[in-house]
Amino acid sequence: MDTSTEAVERNGLLSAIAKDAMSALRPLLEPVVLAKNSMLSTSGKVPEFCYFLEGGIASIIMTTSEGRSCEVGIVGREGAAPIAGLLTGQSAPFDAVMQVEGYALRARTKNFRPVLLAHPAVSEIMYRYAQSFLVQTASTALANANYSVEERLARWILMCHDRIDGDRVSLTHEFLSLMLAVRRPSVTTALHVLEGRRLIHSERSLVVVRDRRGLEQFCQGCYGQAESAYRDLVATLRPNAPS
Repeated sequence: MDTSTEAVERNGLLSAIAKDAMSALRPLLEPVVLAKNSMLSTSGKVPEFCYFLEGGIASIIMTTSEGRSCEVGIVGREGAAPIAGLLTGQSAPFDAVMQVEGYALRARTKNFRPVLLAHPAVSEIMYRYAQSFLVQTASTALANANYSVEERLARWILMCHDRIDGDRVSLTHEFLSLMLAVRRPSVTTALHVLEGRRLIHSERSLVVVRDRRGLEQFCQGCYGQAESAYRDLVATLRPNAPS
């Protein structure tokens, strides 16, 4: 099982935990492959595992009692999902589902919590990450209220691009409509707008980023706040992070 230093360093949270704390945490981690649509947590249930993603993208989804749902955030190799069970020991408030297949190191929640409570270095990282994720959800609410569908699409493409290697992002129209809380025809129209500006190339279930800087400029400021918060709160704690 690959819980080597190299494997741990592929996840942004684990790579920021001090060595003495990692020595206690490492035996709890096991590698898993996560297929598309794998459920990492279910709303209303206490999560059995916490997944520290090394690849792929998980969608964090809130659903009403009437069955209406909306994505409130995404998690990739920078973070972990779900974190509610770790921090509180209570049931998860959201569904977490893999939208882009990947892999992770996972730990049983009941085994991880004692390490978190015994090692301030671990709890510090997790609470800092929770704060950065809160900024991400707030940024999503801000974008939904103030920016066009095309600008919001550019933001989500950038967020997904941040969490993969290369420029080819596997994104279905169904996933994009959930991300943006709009109907699928609106997604198609928005993709055409970005293609027309030569910012992306879109195929069935695939978006290719052609001009990242252009996408950032097109966002008109709705991208970057959450990313800056993560850098300040979490990334700066990594041993080799620039000062």
